[in-house]
Amino acid sequence: MSRIYDISVPIRTGGLVYPGNPEIEISLQQAVAKGASANVSTIRFGSHTGTHADASRHFFDDGQPVDRIPLERLIGPALLLDFADDVMSIGEAELRQRDIKGHPRILLKTRNSAFLSRKEFVKDYTFLAPDGAKYLIDNGVELVGVDYLSIEQFHSGHHRTHRTLLEQSVVIVEGLDLSVPAPGEYQFVCLPLRLEGCDGAPARAVLIK
Repeated sequence: MSRIYDISVPIRTGGLVYPGNPEIEISLQQAVAKGASANVSTIRFGSHTGTHADASRHFFDDGQPVDRIPLERLIGPALLLDFADDVMSIGEAELRQRDIKGHPRILLKTRNSAFLSRKEFVKDYTFLAPDGAKYLIDNGVELVGVDYLSIEQFHSGHHRTHRTLLEQSVVIVEGLDLSVPAPGEYQFVCLPLRLEGCDGAPARAVLIK
């Protein structure tokens, strides 16, 4: 039988967000306990909350919005790569050591997965370097997933990793919890909310072995 790994993180009030992004707030707007006929919640958070997909519109006003990302890019075979805890930056040199040819979806498992459950944001997370992003594009990668809230070095100032990938409509999935699944090949499913015209959206993501 297949094993399904839920690699998305819970979205909860006060949960972890990238510094400067909207805080998460979920509260009951109607409550059975207060006499209402049903429980109905008010939900407030940013488009890049928790496990989420970045669309090209995240950095380009005329870029593809999240609701126009082809489902074929979000569903299909994926290769999960793991990197040692002393790897702080994943660049071309690190990726050349792996056989990624023929894999359209690449997921990067790093020390970051352990940070996702912390309340405080960790600024020195492992990131994908711009030359690593270019190397993935040159090898035909259409989607890249990472295990923290940004694929880019914290406060890089240039956003070259994002721009390199999104300019080519490569989908970025951030905030994946990759702590449990072992490296290898999987079927990947990631379905961001269909927010019309938006720059990104939270998603439920799974790996199937």
